[in-house]
Amino acid sequence: MSEQNSFDQVAAEHDVSGEAPAKLRVLVAEDETIIRLDIVETLQSQGYDVVGQTDNGQKAVELAETLSPDLILMDISMPIMDGLSATALISEQKIAPVVMLTAFSQRDLIEQAREAGVMAYLVKPFSEKDLVPAIELAVARFDELRALEAEVTDLNERFATRKLVDRAKNLLMTSLEITEPEAFRWIQKTSMDRRLTMREVAQTVVDQMGE
Repeated sequence: MSEQNSFDQVAAEHDVSGEAPAKLRVLVAEDETIIRLDIVETLQSQGYDVVGQTDNGQKAVELAETLSPDLILMDISMPIMDGLSATALISEQKIAPVVMLTAFSQRDLIEQAREAGVMAYLVKPFSEKDLVPAIELAVARFDELRALEAEVTDLNERFATRKLVDRAKNLLMTSLEITEPEAFRWIQKTSMDRRLTMREVAQTVVDQMGE
């Protein structure tokens, strides 16, 4: 069997869609009470477990360290400590992925959020249909970073691998019509099934599907 046909068969065999999200433990940090309660209600209606709430960034860091949630929803503008500073501290400890909530969408702010370690962001006002995909994307990206850290110890090599994996994900998303989290799960599962590194799988995807 050729390498091309082999990977095509793997793609056909992998069911990467329709998976129900696991019940996640979520911490909500939002200084506007009405918005925070609305977010909590939405999360609970979607089956998430809200384990903590706060209205300031400093308390968000403390709760994150104490509760070790699976995900944190963090408003960018809060008293005592802003959301970006709180996220940076949480990201340094690799506690949980953060979805940033903001009323602004300026490009420089988004770049600051990425540098702080934000995995996804939502611009207010947002709806329930926006919230759940952002959570799933943040968790998937966080899991991806941890998987790459486990596979590649050298920082420069990890950065190069991440860029290659990102390119492979984009190709898979277009070719298989799947989401970004599903594309990474495809790469990760193929890596395990074929006893290859994720970089090797990503390189093969790029070689076969890229221009």
